[in-house]
Amino acid sequence: MAPRFQVKSNMKSLEHELHCPVCKDIVKQPVVLPCQHSVCLMCASEVLVANGYPPPELPPEPNSPASTPNTRSPRQARRPTPKAEQRPIDRILRSGPHPPSPSMPRSPGYGTYPGRRRKEGPPLVMMFPCIPCGRDVELGDKGLTDCLRNLTLERIVERYRHTVSLGSVAVMCQFCKPPQTLEATKGCADCRANFCNECFKLYHPWGTPRAQHEHIQPTLNFRPKVLTCPEHDQEKLQFYCRSCQRLLCPLCKLRRCHTGHKILPVAQAYQALKEKITKEMNYILSNQDTVLAQITQLESGITQTEVNSVSAREQLAQSIRDLTAALAERHASLTQALEAARQKRGEALAAQVAERRGLMEHAGLMAFTQELLKETDQPCFVQAARQTHNRLSKAIENLQHFTLAADPSFRHFQLDVSKELKLLTELNFIQAPQAPVIDTQRTLAYDQLFLCWRLPQESAPAWHFSVEYRRRGVVPGGASRGGIRGGLSAARWGWQRLDEVSGSSAVIDRLEMDSVYVLRVRGCNKAGYGEYSEEVYLHTPPAPVLNFYLDSRWGLHADRLVVSKEQRCARSVPGLSLLQAADHALTSCHLTSDLLVGDVAITQGRHYWACSVEPGSYLVKVGVGLESKLQEWFHLPQDMASPRYDPDSGHDSGAEDALDSAPPFCFLTMGMGKIYLPQHNYHHHGSHGNSARDPITNGNGPSSPSGLTYPLPPRLGMCLDFEKGRVTFYDAHSLRPLWEGHVDCSGPVCPAFCFIGGGALQLQELVANRNADQTPVRRVTIQPRVSNLNSN
Repeated sequence: MAPRFQVKSNMKSLEHELHCPVCKDIVKQPVVLPCQHSVCLMCASEVLVANGYPPPELPPEPNSPASTPNTRSPRQARRPTPKAEQRPIDRILRSGPHPPSPSMPRSPGYGTYPGRRRKEGPPLVMMFPCIPCGRDVELGDKGLTDCLRNLTLERIVERYRHTVSLGSVAVMCQFCKPPQTLEATKGCADCRANFCNECFKLYHPWGTPRAQHEHIQPTLNFRPKVLTCPEHDQEKLQFYCRSCQRLLCPLCKLRRCHTGHKILPVAQAYQALKEKITKEMNYILSNQDTVLAQITQLESGITQTEVNSVSAREQLAQSIRDLTAALAERHASLTQALEAARQKRGEALAAQVAERRGLMEHAGLMAFTQELLKETDQPCFVQAARQTHNRLSKAIENLQHFTLAADPSFRHFQLDVSKELKLLTELNFIQAPQAPVIDTQRTLAYDQLFLCWRLPQESAPAWHFSVEYRRRGVVPGGASRGGIRGGLSAARWGWQRLDEVSGSSAVIDRLEMDSVYVLRVRGCNKAGYGEYSEEVYLHTPPAPVLNFYLDSRWGLHADRLVVSKEQRCARSVPGLSLLQAADHALTSCHLTSDLLVGDVAITQGRHYWACSVEPGSYLVKVGVGLESKLQEWFHLPQDMASPRYDPDSGHDSGAEDALDSAPPFCFLTMGMGKIYLPQHNYHHHGSHGNSARDPITNGNGPSSPSGLTYPLPPRLGMCLDFEKGRVTFYDAHSLRPLWEGHVDCSGPVCPAFCFIGGGALQLQELVANRNADQTPVRRVTIQPRVSNLNSN
């Protein structure tokens, strides 16, 4: 009894998985939507009709075996053989657009009718609102026709009903005479009918093809034996397209839309998917302790939710009481101020009324004045009349310029509570910060990773931020290792986190070179952590970062080149000599080339550095050169008079004859917002970590017989491999290779920059030195490799 009870208990726990998301009941004739969710066919039809789509022709659902026409007794002398009834699901799914009727007019773009021109309009695309997905799923112009029936789910439902005896209905034989109808004991999947034992033997005699029919349990809902293609009748689904994630028949496989897709035989897909599901199920079953612990944690969370909700409700009531008390206190204060103003103004107006009443003919001041005028003693009159004269003068002035002593309107005692009402209307619980927006223009990867972000304007403030990053597995070319499996394994790599980051930027160090890192940020305040920002991908440099400064003591022409105090920025300006030369040049162009080098010399290893060239520069050359050849350059005349000495060509006149030797210089020329990339040295297949990626010079820009131009990147990166004598130029923002050249590394090599005409450039500042005082260093020679980018 225990095993049987356990089976019933397990089957009852399946009920939640067998519910239709629309009717919330156990599914009947489920069909699979493109989103892989299953719904009842009737429910799906009702939802489509409710959304305004034409209703499909659905068959009546069989309630009892008596709904079938074949109910004659098997003992009659002549009995018609049972005909294979058309499957209800097939009749629905294979039914095309219904003919127009007065009760249901044909919608535009649905079906065809006489007189309709081809390609008159786009077909009607049906959208099904999938409840589990929470979005609309596109069914296409054929609606439910392309949705396959979920036979596996039907079998599970049938086993579930049989095990738990849920709503079991006696299935009667369809071929017994009604007074003697017996309960069916078998069902025939080929005849699609239910039989008792005698009728089954009668209609399936031994030695006939009918004896080979498949017999099943009696059912009211016969299913097809195999899935067939909804577009090609009777074609079995024998293939599975991994790209489209759908079953295909041999005819669907030949369609152009599946060209280049990975298509497997359905047996192979079945075996692979079954093995994956088995492994996943075994993993979950082997971690039942973890599941139980999480269930305990969730139940504790439910309890804490109830307790904390009560506490939050009390805090809410207390906050409202505090607001009410503050309002009452403020109301009393404002009322007192209003009463004081009323009393003061009333007293002023009452005094003014009393004064005006004294000016009446027989009252107050006028009566006193009349009696004063009766005085005949002149000295006494003069002594007493002076004060009266002043009062009368003031009264006359007040009569001529009459104003109220106080404003009775109280206009200034009206409250403007619009702002407070808005605040009260918007009064809400504290919100976590919204997802930060990462500033991709300021974020970069150099010697360290510098990440910068900001919060949206409507976001709640954040106390601090959490920065998370992880290394993404890459191979040369930037793809994930091992294709899809490599991507999945890389996705499982744990995130590393920087907690309680104040401000809106963070610096991440101790990273591996030539690697792609994924970064994201989220804010935190009293309400907890907010949403993550969109993930950004940063590629670390391919070699240790070389930190150097511009050497202002080596052949610098102060009248044509200006170097900043920090020795990281240089600008070419028209000096007096250039202006004088241009003033005398009437028929030819006189250009001046000025060279500027770094204060380091490289003798071994691989090194990377970056700089930015002002887009408005006329001509600027960026690259490397032999230290000895650069010294010879400074001893040559600075006017570019000889066409056989071109630093961009990488060799002088003597080196042109020695084609097998590497040139002493390697430069790229840029100017006026463009960069020139020679075609004879495209970077295709080197041994560098990024060599498998196609260079940016793939023919997209305007080309010429000897090269092409491309828009100048915001930052230009250079990587020198001293042992291989190779220089690779990158777009430093995306670290995509632009061009690759060779240089003679028989001696120390220095970074070099050449200005022709006006222009400006700036060396990329180290992230580690952004907030530190920079002190220019003396010229040094790098023996070991120099890097601020440590590998783990």
